[in-house]
Amino acid sequence: MKRILLKCCLLFLTISVFAQSKPLYKLPEMLPDKSGSENQVPFLVGCDNGLYRIISDGTSLPLWTEDKVSQIVRCDVTNENGVRSAKWYFATGKGIYTSSDLKTFTECNNGLPHLTIKEFDGVNKSFVNKTSLLKDLCADPFDQNTLVTATKEEVFLTRDGGLTWKSIGSMSNSTSGIKSVAVCHMPVYNSDGTIAGNELVVFMSHSIYGFSYYRVESKNPAWNDVNKGFENLKSITYADEISDILPVVCKNADGSVYGDIYCAQSFLPCLYRFDWKLKQGVKIYRGKEPVETFDGLCQSGNSIVFTSLGKVTSFSLADNSIHELPKEQYDSWKKNLNLTLSPANTAYVPAVNCGLETPLQLSELWLLKPEPVLTPWGEKAMQKKSIYVPANHVTTLEGINKYKKIITDNKLNSLVIDMKDDYGLLRFEPNDELVKQKGYVSRYKINLEQFVSEFKKDNIYLVARIVVFKDKNLANYDKGQYAVWNWKTNTSWNGIKGTEDVKDESGNVTGKKTTYYDEKWVDPYSEEVWQYNIAIAKELIARGFDEIQFDYIRFPTDGLNMSQAQFRWKDEGMDKESALVSFLSYARKNINAPIGIDIYGANGWYRSGTRTGQDVELMSDYVDVICPMFYPSHFEQSFLNYSPYAERPYRVYYYGTYRNTVIGRNHIIVRPWVQAFYLGVSYDRQYYDSNYVKREVFGVRDSVDRGYMYWNNMGRYDDIFADPGADAVYPWSEDEPASLLRKPAFSSEEKEPVEEIRNEAVSQKEMSAILDSVLYKDDVEGRRQGLFLRVNSLWKGAND
Repeated sequence: MKRILLKCCLLFLTISVFAQSKPLYKLPEMLPDKSGSENQVPFLVGCDNGLYRIISDGTSLPLWTEDKVSQIVRCDVTNENGVRSAKWYFATGKGIYTSSDLKTFTECNNGLPHLTIKEFDGVNKSFVNKTSLLKDLCADPFDQNTLVTATKEEVFLTRDGGLTWKSIGSMSNSTSGIKSVAVCHMPVYNSDGTIAGNELVVFMSHSIYGFSYYRVESKNPAWNDVNKGFENLKSITYADEISDILPVVCKNADGSVYGDIYCAQSFLPCLYRFDWKLKQGVKIYRGKEPVETFDGLCQSGNSIVFTSLGKVTSFSLADNSIHELPKEQYDSWKKNLNLTLSPANTAYVPAVNCGLETPLQLSELWLLKPEPVLTPWGEKAMQKKSIYVPANHVTTLEGINKYKKIITDNKLNSLVIDMKDDYGLLRFEPNDELVKQKGYVSRYKINLEQFVSEFKKDNIYLVARIVVFKDKNLANYDKGQYAVWNWKTNTSWNGIKGTEDVKDESGNVTGKKTTYYDEKWVDPYSEEVWQYNIAIAKELIARGFDEIQFDYIRFPTDGLNMSQAQFRWKDEGMDKESALVSFLSYARKNINAPIGIDIYGANGWYRSGTRTGQDVELMSDYVDVICPMFYPSHFEQSFLNYSPYAERPYRVYYYGTYRNTVIGRNHIIVRPWVQAFYLGVSYDRQYYDSNYVKREVFGVRDSVDRGYMYWNNMGRYDDIFADPGADAVYPWSEDEPASLLRKPAFSSEEKEPVEEIRNEAVSQKEMSAILDSVLYKDDVEGRRQGLFLRVNSLWKGAND
């Protein structure tokens, strides 16, 4: 995301003028770039199918096609004879590659982490080492043998041109969520404000915790959080996600040079200069839209060029104004991005092509065409509007007709039903021998042929929900061979909730007993567990279902005895992330239909798989639909709770749907679960009614309108209403969305949450029955407070 242009712009100004908000920039000194020679100045495009050179006759020449290319960084290096030349670095699906001639490509991943992916063909297993997903790549403009990259958990630094990488950790060692990194020699100031020298500094942004810097050469280097000056959503403490960080080289009138830092945000239309002297962000531009994505910053002359929804935009550092790129050239080179075998992710556009003073190094080019979903199942899965139907409610024709009427009366077109439930019970009679052997059929099974036939009469799209790794039935199968194991007791592991008093008939306390969560887990590393669940999915597709929806694609997270959990099927080199990716990769190869997954609201809102491993960015390579649970009742009650307070459900779904879609880029459909149930938390006690639910749906519609699903565990849908469609007017007079844009505005008034909300303790009795799968219990570092999720973990009784 750093388009480091060798010696970027040279800023001529005195130290006293350094703090001006409108500095004047000069064209940088660069390698020759306007000769038009394709050998010297290549037009490069990176896409999911590799790296291509665009030739002047309008064709594309493949240069490297081993995996996807997400980023191109061109550096200026000088050999021992003083001759300067370009050296290229590429962030790819196989890690970092480099080339000096664009003919020979050398892997430079020494020190970078790998995922061990297990591949299973139904009989045999094998293993493939895959470089962990790299989030960013940046070179120091002062020393281009110094680069940084990052996984979602760690920042890695090289000072030898990529020969070796060393981890320098993260601002949060316990929580993943890194988005962008940068490295630059920054000024060291004398007491009078003059520059005494420079020091190497690494910068990073974290999806949850904001912006940080790391002084590499200090005596005790450590990450320092800096959130002052950066915009955030009301009620959230930390700066909203920084999408990209761009270092530039500036020059004073006396000839001294220094580094400066610019950055943008992922979900708010803001550009910033980071004031290194004051250690705070200085907003230099904010767009008019309440939400927007600015990413892929690069420098061109006196402007910062960046990618946003549908266009590439130029921001002048001379007068803080937005400019369109030269139209004739822009139209021409933008068309060249379509010459590769798949849509462009990144591009190096020479000055002669882009019509600017200097080349462009662009990334996040999916933003130019955000509408298409790059999956073969996108069209089939799009615009599905569903209700969840409890399986025991549709065992008869009367029950089937009841829910058909709810769907048609409310202009919906789909339903979701459990085919393997939270206890691992099958809700249909299987034909597959493996499923028969290991499965247990609930007494509340449906007549599958009748069920499919009746709903298909009304062209209703059928989604089969399969709970995967929470499975009491399979955990108890064959002496617990698939169960998550307790190494201490040598029995299947069961999460401990706590203790409770034991009382005699008179009510006197006679002792204590341990209480457990009513759930059992199977080992996510087990390929035989995968095989069983995929066999269920394949049979359901063959017998008439349109889509598979996996829930509990995660490891267990709750239990005072988590440290005693043992995963006996774990193969050497694998971790939780690789286990989930391996399962989904196996599913993708074997299921010839759309695949969706349910995720916590937290993992849809933030670019983080905290606690669960549910990393949307990673999983989007293997699934078609992401189903976040943005239930307002399950967020911290102060989250987005400001005037007008009744609009909170709208805000949660509007912002959440947009954010999750951006995180998944254009590889997934975001189809959120909509809360159609009451929970006894403070906000619901005051505001829950049919309008609460209606506002949620309008929030999805006004955001990224690709469908939604109503959830009510009891199948009671008295609170839902007919789908509003694209043209319905927002029905409340005191509405928050702008009348023309239909997007949520930032309100000017914010209420301090009352004590009941801040320190709310909700009793079990107050809680309505709801699946434990929608709950999230956050355990972030003690020093970081004010995040958006604080709920008690709840238990649901069985439908059976």
